[in-house]
Amino acid sequence: MVYVDIPLTEDIRTAVAAEWGHKGDGERLHGGEESAAYRVGEVVVRIGALDRDPAEVEWCNGIAVAAARTVPEAVAPLARADGSTVAMVAGRPITVWPLIEGQWASSEDPIQVEEAARLLARVHRALAEHRPSPRPHPSFLEIGLDGAASAELPDPDLDRWLAAFTATARVQPLHGDYYEGNLLARAGHVIAVLDWDEALVAPPEVELASAALEFADELGKDLAAAGAFVAAYHAEGGTAAELDDIALAQLMRHRLRREAVYFGIAVARGVEHDADDLEYHRERLAAFHRLRP
Repeated sequence: MVYVDIPLTEDIRTAVAAEWGHKGDGERLHGGEESAAYRVGEVVVRIGALDRDPAEVEWCNGIAVAAARTVPEAVAPLARADGSTVAMVAGRPITVWPLIEGQWASSEDPIQVEEAARLLARVHRALAEHRPSPRPHPSFLEIGLDGAASAELPDPDLDRWLAAFTATARVQPLHGDYYEGNLLARAGHVIAVLDWDEALVAPPEVELASAALEFADELGKDLAAAGAFVAAYHAEGGTAAELDDIALAQLMRHRLRREAVYFGIAVARGVEHDADDLEYHRERLAAFHRLRP
């Protein structure tokens, strides 16, 4: 996994002290492909991608705030004195979050997998009636849901299926990147969902299938395991409709295709992937083809 190298500069520390009242040198936390996170005292300072639109960050943060009103595990940003949650320093969006002690959730632990499914259901219920303004820019998972053709992994049949599916599907706010790296666990149990940077408005089935892929069947070899994740989600009262095997597979394939696009963008930016990253990418491409109905 490639993590970005963004320093916690003196200017950022000064802004955090002035806007949020927290001071300290900072300890780099694990993770971050486009943003970096540092522990500063009892909060986490996140430094976003260069020139990312602060309005987009504010919009995503608003989804986190809405979820956190009724879902204790949903981690929401801390507000500045004026009520906003984003400060710009040297072209980067700076946000501050509560510190949650834990480690990444595990997709290998059946208990955590079921808890992840049930937590996703509660997040979807919490956001079902939330009506945010339009997202300033499309999220990574949103692109192509309308059936627009993709230059990466072209598949006209998938495009037509997506267009037909989304034409009648109910939409709502979603987390957008629900996988183990954005969940925290402690003592074997899931305790937090964080990193709302890819929040979007879309059919909840899209996120349910994506999460089932991540937690139960990341290589597209066992739809039964993915189905068990979906069943746990529905047992908790999630808002997504029932998914048959075709719908589950096609929505998983949408996620895999968007990942392939993102991989290409990262390479074009000059990101160098190690052997494990390249092998994982090849396996996910194979899953895209394997899952074709």
